[in-house]
Amino acid sequence: MSIKSVSIRFEEEMLKKFGYVSDYEGRSVNSHILALIRREIKAFEKENGAIDIENEIPPELNIKLTRKN
Repeated sequence: MSIKSVSIRFEEEMLKKFGYVSDYEGRSVNSHILALIRREIKAFEKENGAIDIENEIPPELNIKLTRKN
């Protein structure tokens, strides 16, 4: 497994509050973000089935509206 890096932009107040929550949970901000992402993936797969990253559908072919009207 390779490790990749992404950059996330936060509003300053949100980052401070998230840092507080992360510290309360005994994690760094980075570790807490990873925990939340893992939780979201697990919930998604529970509802929609396992994600097969070897045979994934390209995003441009798997269009799903993100906003409900």
